[in-house]
Amino acid sequence: MAADAPKLDFTTFHNVINNELVSTATTRHSINPANRQPNPEVPVSTQEDLDKAVAAAKKAFKAWSKTTFEERRTALCAFADALDANKDGFAKTLTMEQGKPLAQSYQEIGMATTWLRTIPTQTLPEEVLEDTEDRKIIHHHVPMGVACGIVPWNYPILLACGKIAPALYTGNTLIVKPSPFTPYCDLKLGELATKFFPPGVLQVLSGGDDLGPMMTAHPGIDKVSFTGSSMTGKKVMASCAATLKRVTLELGGNDPAIICEDVDIDAIIPKIAILSFLCSSQICMMIKRIYVHEKIYDQFLDAFVKFTKTLKSGEGNEPDVFFGPVQNSMQYEKVKDLFTSIEGEGLKPVLGGKIEESDGYFITPTVIDNPPEKSRVVTEEPFGPIVPFMKWSDEDDVIARANDTQMGLGSSVWSKDTERAARIARQLESGSVWVNSHFDVAPGVPFGGHKWSGIGMEWGITGLKAYCNPQTLWLKKSL
Repeated sequence: MAADAPKLDFTTFHNVINNELVSTATTRHSINPANRQPNPEVPVSTQEDLDKAVAAAKKAFKAWSKTTFEERRTALCAFADALDANKDGFAKTLTMEQGKPLAQSYQEIGMATTWLRTIPTQTLPEEVLEDTEDRKIIHHHVPMGVACGIVPWNYPILLACGKIAPALYTGNTLIVKPSPFTPYCDLKLGELATKFFPPGVLQVLSGGDDLGPMMTAHPGIDKVSFTGSSMTGKKVMASCAATLKRVTLELGGNDPAIICEDVDIDAIIPKIAILSFLCSSQICMMIKRIYVHEKIYDQFLDAFVKFTKTLKSGEGNEPDVFFGPVQNSMQYEKVKDLFTSIEGEGLKPVLGGKIEESDGYFITPTVIDNPPEKSRVVTEEPFGPIVPFMKWSDEDDVIARANDTQMGLGSSVWSKDTERAARIARQLESGSVWVNSHFDVAPGVPFGGHKWSGIGMEWGITGLKAYCNPQTLWLKKSL
């Protein structure tokens, strides 16, 4: 650990309001999904707690918005260094609360520090539209004020830092609301932030299901960035409309992968499997539907099943585990309900197909062979390790089938013929489209969805602008 980095204690957890660690009269705890045992107590924030945080954020905004980009960059990079210095504690806590294997927890923390360091290296454009003897017209971007980041339970550290970096770098103040299922690491991010940012600039409030609606309705919050389900995203947008808050929504996905007949099967099977099952498939932009050309379908499916059988399931601290549990009882029951459709719709599982009861929320990895296009495993986002394989032969037909969804987050095409793959890719209706990869993300690249997968984008210059109001300056050079 760096000599000047604060060392966090990961046994007690508090709200962070105005750089003070605050308890609440009522507390709650989440559940370790690997063993269903209670995790430590965390605060349950009230309207009064939120009002205090908003007041502190509004006050802090006056000074923070006047700091330079360089000053904010320096603070965010120091914060990233401290997160990295505490990565062991964060990783163990993340595995405890989220359930993902420890190696995946470290990977998430590494991504978060990269986002914190890289997003502040970008430059918001300032465009001179006219410059004459009489006047100068400049189009630029100014911070909005108090922002709110509502963070989901699948990647709580990365997705919190993915909101913290652009919000603070553009001169806003931010209140983070973690998921009630995974509040622990985000509360510790808030505690760590007290060492690097002025009071009120970055605050974190833990709460129950009522805290999010309190935030989206609060008249003192100017911007909401929400990552979560499409159903909840609609409620967020409706609530924000009452006070005309600016909104960014990053919602669910039902990502297709189109596999052409010319691929090297042995080379891409590990990639396709991992990109279907990472984090027990609890990622909005995992591969959810796999369309394989009929010429290689049987061989590809057999190789996929064979490789998936080599991936170990278990508690996240066990060595070499790939599949942890799904994160919470609500999601566990949703996936169990989806599994009833296997028998109910007469589907053919070639791997798994039944859920074995255990001490945790573990789901047996399942592969479905060529189900009907309208079956639930094809049309619904499972957010659990079950993936359908479908055959295709006609290019126009498979593009239409891939696009036949209300979701539009990500898509991928796999082929040695990159010209053909790019032609298909350009016809897919999603915010991100990959050729010969999937789930590639970078802090400098905008990310968001089409259709019901979201509104607006995060990260990149587009993501910075999402935390700003555009402003046009008319500068008359003489009275």
